[in-house]
Amino acid sequence: MTISDVRATQLARLGFAARGLVYCLVAWFAVDAAMRGGTIADNQGAIGSLADEKLGAVLLAVIAAGLLGYAVWRLTEAIADPEQIMRDAKGALTRIGHVVSGIAHLILAWSAARLAWQPRTGGGGQSPGDESARDWTGWLLSVPFGRVLVAVVAIGILTAAVMQAKKAWKGDFVKDLHNDGSLPSYVCTMGRLGYSARAVVFTIIAGFFAVAAWNAHATEAGGMADALAMLQDQPGGKWLLAATGVGLGLFGVYSFVEARFRRVQVRLPG
Repeated sequence: MTISDVRATQLARLGFAARGLVYCLVAWFAVDAAMRGGTIADNQGAIGSLADEKLGAVLLAVIAAGLLGYAVWRLTEAIADPEQIMRDAKGALTRIGHVVSGIAHLILAWSAARLAWQPRTGGGGQSPGDESARDWTGWLLSVPFGRVLVAVVAIGILTAAVMQAKKAWKGDFVKDLHNDGSLPSYVCTMGRLGYSARAVVFTIIAGFFAVAAWNAHATEAGGMADALAMLQDQPGGKWLLAATGVGLGLFGVYSFVEARFRRVQVRLPG
């Protein structure tokens, strides 16, 4: 590995930690909304909540660097397939998932970097990601075969939800950790609960995009905050939202474990 590869690998590990922090913040807002009537936040809103904190700009810059490193790692895996483990149809689907994940984390990295450079006021608890989802859904609907394209997005998100649920069911994700045999059993339990919560949220988001495609209305689309708000509006929604928030928080904690123990090796092109 070159020095650049080593640095990129270190940034990818920082990215796991940054992702963990973001999910812990999302969980905090969700549980606070369930228990005390606070405002729900999506990923971008959670990142924005740091802007007005002491040393917030520095923390946001570190998060942006980490998320960028994580995105580079995902995109490298998708394009170069350095471990050569994805040669069949299942592997192709996995690589597509890596591309989507890489792009999503690039967007989050850009959001964090922009806030570090030009902090906004007003604190967190907002959902700019949901607003962006409706904006680009409206753009997709305006182009030829737009409803089909939005439906494809819905199918892609639903596929991601199924993959999250599969990980939660099998628990085989711990094989990606170094020394997984010596890790406490509750590490796998945390991951399972975290992936289960993500599966629920992704399924609801997929439903939003499916309805948007069916009705050809961009306002029907939504993201994480909208999904959590929908849970809150159900019978027993207070407890559904709290349980999902706890699950997302556990996913954040598991991301910290991955930052330390995940097998990560970035080999940059050239």
